[in-house]
Amino acid sequence: MRSHHVPVAALIAVLAGGCSSSRTGDNAVAASPESIHPLTAVADLSPIGDNTVRGTVTLTREPGGVHIVANVEGLTPGDHAFTVLETGQCPSYADSAAVLPHFNPTGAPHGAVDAASRHLGDLGNLTADPSGNAHYDRVDAGLSLEGPQSVVGHVMVVRASADDPAAQPDGHAGPRTACAVITLLQGKP
Repeated sequence: MRSHHVPVAALIAVLAGGCSSSRTGDNAVAASPESIHPLTAVADLSPIGDNTVRGTVTLTREPGGVHIVANVEGLTPGDHAFTVLETGQCPSYADSAAVLPHFNPTGAPHGAVDAASRHLGDLGNLTADPSGNAHYDRVDAGLSLEGPQSVVGHVMVVRASADDPAAQPDGHAGPRTACAVITLLQGKP
């Protein structure tokens, strides 16, 4: 008698595939909360002081982290630091001498947005075109809209100059030009 051997990996794949049903009904497997209830937060940037910088930032929970999309206008052409601060209230002054700590629940040093170790609030730079408009689109794996690494309730700021990832403690990016509190939209789970 001849025996048919099914590779173990193939058998596991077939069994696992049967467990991830997307159909509805009594036997359906529940989807993850992320796929049922997407979370979205917004920050409507308003000018600080005499600045004309304003814009909208949308933060959406995705499987890989938080997808950040920003559209900002009224900037001078070039790079401008883009940061989440520890505070939950916008400063009423632009003064760069008053250091406001970056959002940093991990206790890391200030760094580049793509560095292995950085403040979670270090989002790099917005780059304004010759008309003063900037667009930012990035998924940040370290941020969250829930739990201890949630940016909800913290302040997002744009600064006058480029962020210097090596400059401690905050990138020495000059005065703050725009600010908004990050607010969770309705519809949370």
